[in-house]
Amino acid sequence: MNYEPRFIARNKRGPIMKINDVSKLTGLPISTLRFYERKNLIPDSYVKRDANNYRVYSEEIVEFLDDVKALLSVDFSIEELSLLVDQELNLSYEAKTAMIEQKIKEIEEIQKRLKKSKKFLNAVLEGKASFQTKC
Repeated sequence: MNYEPRFIARNKRGPIMKINDVSKLTGLPISTLRFYERKNLIPDSYVKRDANNYRVYSEEIVEFLDDVKALLSVDFSIEELSLLVDQELNLSYEAKTAMIEQKIKEIEEIQKRLKKSKKFLNAVLEGKASFQTKC
């Protein structure tokens, strides 16, 4: 993306951005960012409120949201991600590890099914599969 954020202020940790800047940098709609906040998916360390009660984000939020998008793309649910992120829930390291290991197993199963499907489709293209259509 060629968007250059307009940083509105600096604090002790560096530049902070408004929600519109974060939306443009991540490609996520503002409504999605607000939804993530309501679901406790965005840790408080990334978002604060200014004197006018506007949301202001640290620049680290962009990388965090890229990670969230990657995890959502491998079928983590919002609820699962919230459990992993929410510090107040005190979910144990073992519980978080078990969630991630389970997701890896699910991905491996999907990969096996995709590999089998790909093999079948290649057989169809080569005329080696007993399928009702000719390609």
